[in-house]
Amino acid sequence: MTKKEDIVYAALELAAEYGLKAISMSQIAGKVGLTKSSLYSHFKSKEELINEMYSLLRNKARNSSDVPADYAMLFNGRGLEEILLICTSAYAGFLGDKDMMAFFKVLYAERSTSAAAAQIMLEETERMIGSVRNLFYALVVHGKMKKDNVDTAALGYAMAIHSLIDREMDRITAGEGKAIDAPDKMGIPEDICRYIKWFSEQMEVENE
Repeated sequence: MTKKEDIVYAALELAAEYGLKAISMSQIAGKVGLTKSSLYSHFKSKEELINEMYSLLRNKARNSSDVPADYAMLFNGRGLEEILLICTSAYAGFLGDKDMMAFFKVLYAERSTSAAAAQIMLEETERMIGSVRNLFYALVVHGKMKKDNVDTAALGYAMAIHSLIDREMDRITAGEGKAIDAPDKMGIPEDICRYIKWFSEQMEVENE
């Protein structure tokens, strides 16, 4: 692990305990045994450190995904519902990564008062919408999905899944839910599975 990674994980640990706004660069430096000036040689500001935290944790969680990068491989022999289940399972697993979940819990708690937290949450939502849009256009090209209103369908689907995952994470935090680990549905909570089934029934191209 690099020194920058040490700093990021130390900052995450402090933020999970005290909140992003409450921690200082001096606290972070002390946590990793650096002087404040040495810490600033790695990160010019707390905002830069937070952005690096997002980038590092996102890449770490993303690299653990087992979804095929090639659409043709992903689509081969599968119907729309199965494809969407696989992709949604990967995204839920990405958010369910231990460190990523700790980071997002901090962001959720502070996004209404912290511009940095709100910006990261907005970026993540926009990334998801863009990824779903690209997936849907590929599904249309491969004859897996209807071509009507693709952009609107992508926006609606992305925001629905985003909200349902938010709800599930709130349930877990409140002690009313459990980790996303149902093996029969690729680790996806039943409510999300039902939504994907319904959406697929509306949008799948019928075989003639």
